[in-house]
Parts: sequence; structure tokens; C-alpha cells
Amino acid sequence: MPDELNLSNLQPAAPRRDRKRIGRGLGSGKGRYSGRGIKGQKSRSGSAKMRAGFEGGQMPIYMRLGKQRGATSKDAMPIGPHRTSTVPVNVRDLNRFDEGAEVTPEALVELGVIKNTRTDVKILGVGDLTRKLSVSAHGFSAGAREKIEQAGGSVTYLRGEPVPKKKGAPKPKPAVADQDESVDTEPESDAVAAEGEA
Repeated sequence: MPDELNLSNLQPAAPRRDRKRIGRGLGSGKGRYSGRGIKGQKSRSGSAKMRAGFEGGQMPIYMRLGKQRGATSKDAMPIGPHRTSTVPVNVRDLNRFDEGAEVTPEALVELGVIKNTRTDVKILGVGDLTRKLSVSAHGFSAGAREKIEQAGGSVTYLRGEPVPKKKGAPKPKPAVADQDESVDTEPESDAVAAEGEA
């Protein structure tokens, strides 16, 4: 490399390569079919613009494989139109706030704990909380709520406190077992009566 660079001795970092010129005669090596071969889908124009997952018209793999149930239910996360993903914030991150401060999603954005308020915020219970805070968020884990309240703070759900799901009624026990017990006791009584007669 020369000691002093100027316009007369500038060179590119990598050697320049000539552009591949296709369809310029048989002598060029890329004439006639222009490197595309003869016939077929890949020889046609627009063949490089097929959508993702297209398999040439055959049954694609996402239709051949079985589907899991409930992919678009309200509980499915984060699949389906009822997306319920959240941004996690641990209670240890809340120690950045002053004693008695009010913690909201907007306040978390100002401190740089989360990026924006477009996604719901859920407070998780990792770490320890040493300050009394009134925390407002979309969701709380059981451990996080316990730690906030133990520190003297309060918890506020921005979309209302979640209602616990109702469990199904317990199934009645089959009556076959009762019948079996009654059948088993009869021979015992007969045996006792026979011993008494003897």
C-alpha cells in the first residue's frame, strides 16, 4: 500500500468482478437457455418469487401434519387471534422507584424497565422488594402480589382482578363397587351361620 493516498493510487478493497452477461450468444457460455436449463418451473420468469412454504402444488407440510386442539382458543398463547402475550417485570426491578411511589406502565417506560406500553405488563416474583409501592399492572403472579403486600404496598389490576376458573363438578363414583361389597358379605354370613350350627 502506498505511503500517501491520493486519487491516483486509490484501489478497491476487493478486485472488481465483471457482471455475468447472460443470453449473449453461444460463445459466451451463458447463451441459448441463459443458464436456466430446458423447460420446467425454474426456467420460467417469476419462478424465484414463490411464497414461503410453497411446495410446487403438492400438499404442503403444514396441511399434512396434524393440528393441536385449541390453537385459537382464548387460553392459547401466543398463537391465534386471541393473543395474550405480556411483558414480564420482576419485583426486584421495582426497587428503582422511591419509597411510596406509584408504579404504572408509563412510569416503567420512563425508567427504561420496559420499552413501551403497547403490550400488557405482568409483575413476576423474582427477587426481593424492599420498598413500599402502589403497583398498577395488567397481571400479577401469586408470588409477586405476596411480596408487594408484605413490603406494605398495594396491588391494582388495570383490567379488573381475574376471576378464577371454575373446576368441573366431581364425577360420581360408579355403583358397581357397592354391589361387589354386598355380594362379598353374603358368603361370610352363611359361613358364620354354619359354624354356629356345628
